[in-house]
Amino acid sequence: MEIRDIEIFLTLAQELHFGRTAERLHVSPARVSQAIKKQERRIGGVLFDRTSHHVRLTPLGRQLYDDLLPVHHGLQRSLERAALSARDKGAVLRLGMTSSNSQDLRPLFTAFTSRHPDCTVQIRAVGYNDPFSALRRGTIDVLLAWLPIREPDLTVGPVVCTEPIVLCVSATHRLASRRSVSYEDLADEAVLTGAAPDYWRESLIPTHTPGGRPIPRGPSVVDGTQLLAIVSSGEAVCPAHAHALRYYARPDIAYVPIHDAPLGRWALCWRTSSKTAAIRDFAEVADSLGPLSL
Repeated sequence: MEIRDIEIFLTLAQELHFGRTAERLHVSPARVSQAIKKQERRIGGVLFDRTSHHVRLTPLGRQLYDDLLPVHHGLQRSLERAALSARDKGAVLRLGMTSSNSQDLRPLFTAFTSRHPDCTVQIRAVGYNDPFSALRRGTIDVLLAWLPIREPDLTVGPVVCTEPIVLCVSATHRLASRRSVSYEDLADEAVLTGAAPDYWRESLIPTHTPGGRPIPRGPSVVDGTQLLAIVSSGEAVCPAHAHALRYYARPDIAYVPIHDAPLGRWALCWRTSSKTAAIRDFAEVADSLGPLSL
């Protein structure tokens, strides 16, 4: 098998959808179909049961997947090490963050660097309007995002940190002087939106209050700069993670604890099909440290 054919087989085995497989690998669905048919002819057996409604691995396909996956990972690591040696450089791990509180993660970075001095962690900003596409495009290696993460092609790793949830409001807002607020208070406010997918946003900004009242949707934003500009004008409010108190302190903004919000939990995630040695080592260090309380 050619390496590209192996990648097509492994990706289709994970996605079980020709269109999504083609999109992930930046090829046409016809190229995916041709590669699978070629593999089946070469092997002499059917790897996928496919109808107009579903795609499913056959027992032979499952056996091949289980055998090929570790071999493919080993091949990727070998090529990475060879490329790094050729450039006489250490490994680089690109960490995507939707937040700007990288200083809070200094214990993790320090522990990782001490154990793996040949690997450098580089921070990349990721918008929370489409947080997982950077992983799928390969522009970052691993992403730190709040839970839950329910993406079939992504592996969710250890929880890196936890922190309370606060309500970001204008300093002149009626709630700004309160010691705390409830999600129930949001029924009377326009609440910013923009984070996607829906299930991810709703873990932080629910659609309804605990009492069942709908929470009105305000303007859509894609980053903290837009969020603060709209909130400061009093047009809308927005639940946020508590590190905002330290990293986005402004005289025209107030942060009020939401007393009935669960702790926000931030975890690492990465593409299941693209786990490198650097990702594995970084996740192992994070797991050994345990969650940081912010």
